[in-house]
Amino acid sequence: MVRPPLIILILFLLLFCKERGFAQLGISHEIGVLVGPTSFLTDYGERYDLQNNISNSGIGIGLVHYLNFAYRAECNCYSVDRYFNDHFKIRTELDYFKTNLEHIGPVADKNTLGGKLLRGMHGKTQTFEIGTHLEYYPLSIRDYSAFSYLFMPFVSLGVHFVNYNPDAYSDFGPLSDPNNIFPTFVGGIDLDGGSTWAIVGIAGTRYKISPVADILIEGRFQYYDVDWIDGLNIDAPQNKYNDMVFWLNFGFIYYLNY
Repeated sequence: MVRPPLIILILFLLLFCKERGFAQLGISHEIGVLVGPTSFLTDYGERYDLQNNISNSGIGIGLVHYLNFAYRAECNCYSVDRYFNDHFKIRTELDYFKTNLEHIGPVADKNTLGGKLLRGMHGKTQTFEIGTHLEYYPLSIRDYSAFSYLFMPFVSLGVHFVNYNPDAYSDFGPLSDPNNIFPTFVGGIDLDGGSTWAIVGIAGTRYKISPVADILIEGRFQYYDVDWIDGLNIDAPQNKYNDMVFWLNFGFIYYLNY
């Protein structure tokens, strides 16, 4: 049986196989790699506790592809100067996130049975994601390519298809035994994993280091369509939102057709 991550990888490779066809339409291409720390906002610990968010951090790695409409690959020239061509790119990417999760916060710090049960519970999750974004550059892409300025800010909005795989265990024994977990989590654990969607918002900037290469830094929030990314979905007043992740990443972008 073909696993979802393999399917995602095949879809991403098929996108690159269409590069020549896009080039014939007057579209140039950029590829790159992204890496940086992630912070999952889940049902582990206090969601808005700074120490909890720092401790429940992991790593994210991404492969990214851009369709650049400002430059025509087949003639080695700029395209017609239209606003869309000069300020928008279409971005497609494949991402992998992995993090360990712990219960950190005022309740978990207490030397009570509940505190010990929380501290004794450990989790992790990983996601494989593929998605597409519309990326907006307020400054001219043509001018940036000509070194009129070195920094190029941008914002992006997109949608990802997500395959998630959570896991968890307790120092006190099987999670199927209610005596081994904090009462709030009884009936709220599902470690089977699955697939869902995410809305992705990004803000960042590029810095041009050569005519064919940029480095970038960006921050993003992803809001998932389910609350099971971490394997937990508790029925409690404080559980108002689905799982989210913040990713601060650094990247290298290479222009293929320049």
